[in-house]
Amino acid sequence: QVQLVESGGESVQAGGSLRLSCAASGYAISTYFMAWFRQAPGKEREGVAAIESGGGTSYADSVKGRFTVSKDNANNILYLQMNSLKPEDTGMYYCAAKSRWGMWSDPQNFGAWGRGTQVTVSS
Repeated sequence: QVQLVESGGESVQAGGSLRLSCAASGYAISTYFMAWFRQAPGKEREGVAAIESGGGTSYADSVKGRFTVSKDNANNILYLQMNSLKPEDTGMYYCAAKSRWGMWSDPQNFGAWGRGTQVTVSS
């Protein structure tokens, strides 16, 4: 059974850094296209960053240069390093595994999701 468990979310001041982790079980993340999404209250879930099975990465314009997605295939963990955090980065962060063709930033193309970890950035 596929399971994704996120951790690392905290309350931080603007300008700070956090590293989120997503531990996967039931399958190997090395073979999947993985992504991080976030959802703020009252807003739609949006794609933040993605990493291909081969290691290629993609980012939302709003986080380019500040966030870095990576993975540890040996330990089956996905990471999201977040630097220079802004209040608008606040939200619940989810990791997900892509299950069908389509835009990486579209949540409908992802079939497995974690329960999320909360990130709150105060000004």
